[in-house]
Amino acid sequence: MKIEMRTRTTKRICCCGSPRFSFLAPPSLFSWYEEDVWTEIAKFLDGISLVMLATTCKWFNLIMMEDCVWKYACLRDLQVPDPGKVAFKWKELYAKAFDGCHSYMFRQQEKHIDWMRIGAFLFDSHSAFLTERLIGPLKVDKEDTMEKMLELKGCCVLNNIKAGIWIADLQLVRCPVCDLNTCDGTMQTLDARHIELFLNEGYQDGSWDYETLGSHDTSKHADGASGGIFDMKHLKDQSTSDILDLKSWVGKQKDWQPKAMITLHAVAVKTNLQENEGLHIKYQAMKTGKDGEVVSIRISQQLL
Repeated sequence: MKIEMRTRTTKRICCCGSPRFSFLAPPSLFSWYEEDVWTEIAKFLDGISLVMLATTCKWFNLIMMEDCVWKYACLRDLQVPDPGKVAFKWKELYAKAFDGCHSYMFRQQEKHIDWMRIGAFLFDSHSAFLTERLIGPLKVDKEDTMEKMLELKGCCVLNNIKAGIWIADLQLVRCPVCDLNTCDGTMQTLDARHIELFLNEGYQDGSWDYETLGSHDTSKHADGASGGIFDMKHLKDQSTSDILDLKSWVGKQKDWQPKAMITLHAVAVKTNLQENEGLHIKYQAMKTGKDGEVVSIRISQQLL
């Protein structure tokens, strides 16, 4: 079959008086349903907008549900780089990151009071440095056991961390020794989890649970409740120094609102406290089985 493309011509008179012909371009072949065009447009849409557009017709559903679209949206909204291979679809990861879920919704919901999303950070290595003291430089004594470091120095190194994107929240819960509904809440928890945690069957069926790594008490007045989680590989980064510069992000002395700071490879929180008799600090971790990878970390501060 022979296809001919016809063009139209117009006759004009040039300045010398002789006829001059010009060719007009054929009608535009642009389609409003170009996949590449809408994939680019999708980069400017949030999750709700993507779902709304996907429900308009089958064609949009096919394009908007592409995994690359949700990967871009997830990394963009969490403000983290590509972690590489993941075990779930990015659409599912996006949903669990932004649907308002947090760990206390699944367990101890009756103790939960309030929470705030801090943000996301990245574990490049498989080792974390946990500390209740945000004073530099951060030192690691490899000769001490984890229990001794936690008890005497309020810090420890935790190995076998699942690398990738981690999401950090600050939780406010009722103290575990109090059953009064009128309790104002005397415990805050820095709660960090791997982005895939809520999608794993081991977490959903309750077979994965938190283990207490150790605890530490301060027997005198504590001016603040603080905690930090750092990727060991990046302890000497400038971003770690920025977190330890408390004056740049912690509230003034009588500002009782919790404050948090997150960088590409670390997260930290601090809340100024009124007069108190000290703190009980507890460190917990959740593994994917007895000898599995660590997929969630908690640092809790409870008023004594």
